[in-house]
Amino acid sequence: MTNARPNSRAEYETWEKQWLASCAVCAADAGGRRHADTEHPYRTCFQRDRDRIVHSSAFRRLDFKTQVFVPHEDDHFRTRLTHTLEVSQVARTLGRALRLNEDLIEAVALGHDLGHPPFGHGGEEELDALMASRGGFEHNRQSLRIVDYLEHPYPQFRGLNLTRVVRECLARHETRYDVPICDEFDRSLQAPLEGQIVDLADEIAYTAADLEDALAAGWIRPDELSDLALWRRGWDDAERSAPEARPIHKRIRACKAALSALADDLIATTRHHLREANVRSHGDVRRAGRRCVALSAETKQALDEMQGFLLEHVYRDPRNVEQEQASRALMRELFSALVAGPHLLPTRYRQRIESDGLDRVVCDYVAGMTDRFCEKEHARACR
Repeated sequence: MTNARPNSRAEYETWEKQWLASCAVCAADAGGRRHADTEHPYRTCFQRDRDRIVHSSAFRRLDFKTQVFVPHEDDHFRTRLTHTLEVSQVARTLGRALRLNEDLIEAVALGHDLGHPPFGHGGEEELDALMASRGGFEHNRQSLRIVDYLEHPYPQFRGLNLTRVVRECLARHETRYDVPICDEFDRSLQAPLEGQIVDLADEIAYTAADLEDALAAGWIRPDELSDLALWRRGWDDAERSAPEARPIHKRIRACKAALSALADDLIATTRHHLREANVRSHGDVRRAGRRCVALSAETKQALDEMQGFLLEHVYRDPRNVEQEQASRALMRELFSALVAGPHLLPTRYRQRIESDGLDRVVCDYVAGMTDRFCEKEHARACR
């Protein structure tokens, strides 16, 4: 086969085996689907998974879900959707440098936050508390529930019918704020490198983005960050590359440089771990005994330091706490009103009460809402 661009799925899958690293997951390793599906003439299974996620209603609703700052109060702040796109961009860049499967990475990155409810992590904590005696709520589990069951675009079955490996990466998404849900998958095995890449790309992306948004909002100032190693590294880069730049441009450049420093370190450290573990195949990755995608100890410490600062000065800022408490109260009142009055639920949700249970159906309904629709439904149900 020449280096010409592949024109068919079969050619593309051959190209994957020739170009991707031996430890990457090729389309042939996808693990199949729950329901039989005819192969597409020119899209691989991972490209189809990506497209199914992008065209899902759950993906569209991410646009009006809170990341940290309330979306659309200021058009410049990240939403859950723009965060998701940034994770995809960072993860694909990292994956390409390591010659991993970008299509798999993109599908996982675009789907990793589908299960988030309205109002950010406060909303997730409230739903978990409301469902404490009924199985709880966790957004990784909800992401898998969405792609396996709640999305219903096909007449023959429920769900998006994604490949097993994409489903596993979604279920096992792991960051400091995310606990992997592995009930269906072998806990003794590591996630594929592509899934591990998305996990750390998530941390890198939201750290840099939350830093940039908090500076833009005036919640923190650059001088407050001077003791943080990651910020100093980014600011020094900004000073060197554009010494005459306006403060706003240096601030933006420093955030981007911090992100770049994290990405560079991840690529170098991951390559070292793969060599050290003598990884030759994606099976070796699964049996490695530890995650191969990682940051160096020094850079991880710098990232932990920055995330600790953001936790104390942004996520726990009184303005954020006040908004979170109000949002949690709103969700609590709406949840109680819907449980007390199931007739307020849309027909397609009421039809699942007998099979799924009233509380889980209400949880699914509330979790799928955007911030603004949750407020609208609260006004309707709790008047």
